[in-house]
Amino acid sequence: MGDVAKDLAAGTVGGAAQLVVGHPFDTIKVKLQSQPVPLPGQPPKYAGAFDAVKQTIAAEGAGGLYKVGQQVICGAGAGLAVSILACPTELVKCRLQAQSALAVADSSAATVALKYGGPMDVAKQVLRSEGGTRGLFKGLVPTMAREIPGNAAMFGVYELLKQKMAGGEDTSKLGRGSLMLAGGLAGASFWGSVYPTDVVKSALQVDDYSKPKYSGSMDAFRKILAAEGVKGLYKGFGPAMGRSIPANAACFLAYEVTKSSLG
Repeated sequence: MGDVAKDLAAGTVGGAAQLVVGHPFDTIKVKLQSQPVPLPGQPPKYAGAFDAVKQTIAAEGAGGLYKVGQQVICGAGAGLAVSILACPTELVKCRLQAQSALAVADSSAATVALKYGGPMDVAKQVLRSEGGTRGLFKGLVPTMAREIPGNAAMFGVYELLKQKMAGGEDTSKLGRGSLMLAGGLAGASFWGSVYPTDVVKSALQVDDYSKPKYSGSMDAFRKILAAEGVKGLYKGFGPAMGRSIPANAACFLAYEVTKSSLG
C-alpha cells in the first residue's frame, strides 16, 4: 500500500476508536454547556457531570450517551480543514444533544415534544428556516478558533512526547503504553488550550434563530462571562477532559498500530 493509503486507513481506524471511547463524554459536555442559566433561587438542570449522566440514562437509556514544528503546522492545517467539514455536523450534534435542555427552557410543561426527529430532520429544519446553507455553518468562527490552535497543540505535543520518551526522533520502537500516554496527554493539551472557544461555539449553535441571545462569537463570550463568570466558560470541562484523554489515547494507538501492521 502507498503511504497515503496507509495513513488514511490508520486514521480511519484511529478516528473510529476515538469516537467509540469518547462520544458519551462529548454528549455530557454539550448538555452542560447548553443548559439554560437558572433563574435566581432555582437550581440548574444538571448539578454536574455525574448528575447529567444519571438524568440522560434515566430519560434516554444508555444509548443517549452514545517533527515538532512541522507537526504543529500540519495540525493547524488539519484544524482548518476539520473546521469547515465539522461545523455543520457539530451543529447537528449539538442540537440533538441539547434539545432536552432547550425544551425545558422553552416550556414549563411537564412533557415537551422533541423539536428534532433525528440528524436529517435537524439539517432540513436549519436549511429551511435558518438561512439555508449558511445556517449549517453557524459557529464556524469559534470552531476555527478551537480546531486550528487546538490541533496545532495536540499534534505538536504528541510528537514532542514521543521523541522525549524515545530519546530521539526515531519513535518506531515505542511500546503501546508510551503511545497511549503520549496520545492521552496530547488530547488533554487540545482542550486545555482552547476550551472556552468550544463553550462559545456550542452556545451559538444551539441559540434560537428567531430570538437569538447572541449576535456573534464575541457577544456570546462577553455575555457568558458577565452572567456566569470565568466558570461559565469552562462548563463541561471535566467531561471534555474525561473524554479527550482516553479517546485520544485510543485514537493515536489505533493509528500507530494500524499503520505499523500495514507495513
